[in-house]
Amino acid sequence: MEYYNYIKALHLIFIITWFAGLFYIPRLFVYQIEAFYKPSPDKEILGKQLKLMARRLWTIITWPSAILATSFAIWLLVLNPFLLEQPWMHVKLTFVILLILYHLKTHQFYKQLQRDEVKKTSNFMRLWNEGATFILFAVIFLVILKNAINWIFGVIGIIVLGILLMIGFKVYKNIRSKNPDA
Repeated sequence: MEYYNYIKALHLIFIITWFAGLFYIPRLFVYQIEAFYKPSPDKEILGKQLKLMARRLWTIITWPSAILATSFAIWLLVLNPFLLEQPWMHVKLTFVILLILYHLKTHQFYKQLQRDEVKKTSNFMRLWNEGATFILFAVIFLVILKNAINWIFGVIGIIVLGILLMIGFKVYKNIRSKNPDA
């Protein structure tokens, strides 16, 4: 299994690019939603450019990365089925399922915004943007600690991170309400 580490490296590369897409696309959604409420011609110019950027990010980087990361993960599990006996891997796969659901829901938002259907607020998208961060934290702690007990500290860390993000979000929202250009 000399090539196992090459497959693992490719898996990690595509995980990174997948997360990069998941981190950036909700940010583009924020800009698209805010552009939707601007007066003409800004609305049309920004809307067209942001839709193009979102389409390229989503179809050229994020979706292919998700498919390749998942494919390499399956290949790794086929080569090393012992991993499926590990309790930490069961928890990790649960988070992977959450990540896939997050990705699919993000795809729904993408399709809506590509059709100029604004159903969520920019503030909602700012919060949605943190979903991938929570999943990433959990998975990294699980993979590094590989212990069914120690990963709980990672989840506690995620909760603390969530609280800090919510506080930061509230502070940022207050700053934006006082200074819309912030």
